[in-house]
Amino acid sequence: MIPGPCLPTSWRAATVALPLVLVSALILTAAPAGAEQRAADEGDDIADRLEEVPGLTVVAEQDTEPGFRHFVLEYEQPADHDDPDKGTFNQRMTLLHRGLDRPTVLHTSGYHVYTDPFRAEPTRLVDGNQLSTEQRFFEPSKPDSADYADLDIRQAAADHHRILRALDGIYEREWISTGASKGGMTSVYHRRFYPDDLDGTVAYVAPNDVDNDEDSAYLEFFDGVGTDPQCQQDLAALQREALERRGELVEHYEKLAAEEGWTFGRSLGSADAAFEVTVLDTPWAFWQYQTEERCGEIPGDDASADEIAAFLDDVYGFDFSTDQGVEPYIPYYYQAATQLGSPSVPTDHIDDLLEYPGLFDAASYLPDDIALPDFDADAMPDIDRWVRTRGEQLLFVDGEFDPWGAEPFHVREGKRDTMRFVAPEANHGASIGQLTPEEGAAATAAVRRWAGVDDEVLVRSFERVPALDDAGEEERERRTP
Repeated sequence: MIPGPCLPTSWRAATVALPLVLVSALILTAAPAGAEQRAADEGDDIADRLEEVPGLTVVAEQDTEPGFRHFVLEYEQPADHDDPDKGTFNQRMTLLHRGLDRPTVLHTSGYHVYTDPFRAEPTRLVDGNQLSTEQRFFEPSKPDSADYADLDIRQAAADHHRILRALDGIYEREWISTGASKGGMTSVYHRRFYPDDLDGTVAYVAPNDVDNDEDSAYLEFFDGVGTDPQCQQDLAALQREALERRGELVEHYEKLAAEEGWTFGRSLGSADAAFEVTVLDTPWAFWQYQTEERCGEIPGDDASADEIAAFLDDVYGFDFSTDQGVEPYIPYYYQAATQLGSPSVPTDHIDDLLEYPGLFDAASYLPDDIALPDFDADAMPDIDRWVRTRGEQLLFVDGEFDPWGAEPFHVREGKRDTMRFVAPEANHGASIGQLTPEEGAAATAAVRRWAGVDDEVLVRSFERVPALDDAGEEERERRTP
């Protein structure tokens, strides 16, 4: 699959786990005096206040930890913000309510929404409320008769704009937006079209493919990634070995597909084509989600077919290139093929073994019944230009070893309170907690300043809150942001 900021590999973005950042070390804030009691007191009427919002439905309230309330919500949105006559759909959201006296974090994965309680890193840093949204056209947040022409970055930004307008009468303190991979991209696009909606944005591992025809940055990344060049060389050798043994490995794949009930006809067309994509994408998947400690596990040319298949399946996942694996991410592939752009991977070492030239492209995953307009070559340059010249209160956090960081957002340091930090040797799960102490402190101070809590005291450092686990925050992604 073509990498998506948060799909499984390079494409599986940012899933299905949803593409969210897994935080291993977090700076936490002490709850303000009386916050838990106030949250409990407000809990008697927060559900009623939500029900009073036009178009908003409280679907369910779920048990969570003391001091919090957690709701699954739906909000009615126009299918097309420019044409109300085209109907509506219900956008699924979750709300983790902390207190009306706390700031609120607008969180998105850019894909599906994780419906169990969790707190993204910025939510923990500011001890705030968290509203998490599902991207339009991801099930079930999809019009009954979906017109994919209504799936673009401006329409999605308008979704978020309407949600904030609907809820900021309840949550009147500062709002911060955040997301990882495609979720981070989505947060930035919202700011570009509605810059006054929010007080700050934290975008994690968000790619910025300004020129979809320029692939040198990705190729240079694979030339220099890691601390030992042998690791990437071994991955390249594995690709060649796998393609030279295509026959027995595809037979293995077809047998596995029969056992699992997987098919290939609606997406890539055959197990052979799906196998080729899997091989192409494995180095991307390796660097996106693995660590250098696994370099020694890469099978050599003396490995058995079963050993090679096991490694490909573990790192990339044979299921991901099947019809069943592609289907949940069709909205992502549509966006990548029409506006977001797609990454590239090195192929010079295996060109003579490839049987499907051009298959490594987002459009390859789309069913024939979805019409594709011409690629919008102006969309990403417009976003990039706005970030560099007009964006304010923006924080970008990237991972040094993450292939999605090959084409990052750039800011002018010290201008308009914008900044970008790179977590050393981190992959697509990079977080503020993985930055150097100095940069982590600067990033934390910015988030708290934007949220209006910079005068509160940090009483615990780099400590998890075990009660609210964020492990489901992001979907597993391959070649998707």
